[in-house]
Amino acid sequence: MKLTLSTHKLSGHRSTLRTAKGITDKAVRLVDRQVRGTMPDVDVVLTTERGMVDLMVAADLALAGADDRRSQHRATSNARQAARDILAVALPCPDGSALIVIRADKHATPGAFAVTVVHELVHAVQFSRRDVTEHHVRQLRAELGIQRQTGRQARQYERLLREHEGEAYSNEYLADHIVPGATAARAA
Repeated sequence: MKLTLSTHKLSGHRSTLRTAKGITDKAVRLVDRQVRGTMPDVDVVLTTERGMVDLMVAADLALAGADDRRSQHRATSNARQAARDILAVALPCPDGSALIVIRADKHATPGAFAVTVVHELVHAVQFSRRDVTEHHVRQLRAELGIQRQTGRQARQYERLLREHEGEAYSNEYLADHIVPGATAARAA
């Protein structure tokens, strides 16, 4: 398991990067011990909303195996809409690793950052489970208009997504082991 931490379209945040490195190292060890599955190689990228869109589009197109303009336009549109509403996202990569993209400007405290990192690392571990990445690829290809999926497959994906989100939220308490009071500060 290899962990890399970097920035994308984010300047002047060296102290943030140092803090993020310490929190992320501790979070990886905790999540790896507590969550069922194996921790893949993880690339954590701190960025802005615009940088998040760029990274999400590149990762989605690589995972779906698409390179046509229509797929690129749809992926960009989907990523722009998602980036407005989310703090971070974990995405599986074609090589079996995971990419975690975090909006650094939306995390005011180390506690809030710790909660987000733990949540997304749980998703990274979930990608290692049987058929999870395949379900994700099928859903992504359907969203990009590359391949259709049945209604049953779409409902199965939605159920899997709800279960995984529930598991990720239930493991956010691990952030309290990294930054005491992290979950309490986020709830306030």
